[in-house]
Amino acid sequence: MAPAVRADTPVETDALRLERNDEGVFLSTNVMFDLPAIVEDALLKGVPMHFVAEASVLRGRWYWYDKEVAEAARHMRLAYQPLTRRWRLNMAPGPITNTGLGLSLGQSFDALPDALAAVQRISRWKIADAADVEADTQYNVEFRFRLDVSQLPRPFQIGVVGKADWNISVVRGQRLQVGTPR
Repeated sequence: MAPAVRADTPVETDALRLERNDEGVFLSTNVMFDLPAIVEDALLKGVPMHFVAEASVLRGRWYWYDKEVAEAARHMRLAYQPLTRRWRLNMAPGPITNTGLGLSLGQSFDALPDALAAVQRISRWKIADAADVEADTQYNVEFRFRLDVSQLPRPFQIGVVGKADWNISVVRGQRLQVGTPR
């Protein structure tokens, strides 16, 4: 399947690399985009940006819509810390709120390009358990990546409506070749 790009900021992904083994199904890809100047300016002023990567594994059915057999999400919060002049990236399986980071992985970076590269690179992300995908059945994987503007502070949410610079998103689908696990 060809990528379906819905973005005013040019966003692309390289080919989805899907791997199935005894542990499950893993997805790897790179999401490529340049941060718009208005988003970078908000980051430098201390406003964290939330990115969301989502993947769905769908079993093809000839008689009805495809059935979702597995779903995974990765939430990323990128923030600049002016006192230390460092970038902080938190990743979690669920939304990261201001009340606490919950269960999340945190990394610090000296420069924005390094932090942004970590947001854009998805490597061996487990999107389904081995029991979710049967041998000799057709599956499709739908991958979605977006800037989650609903997590921005309220004044920003009102101001970003209809602004093309805040629309960073991409959707891509690919067939999962399922045989016996390696």
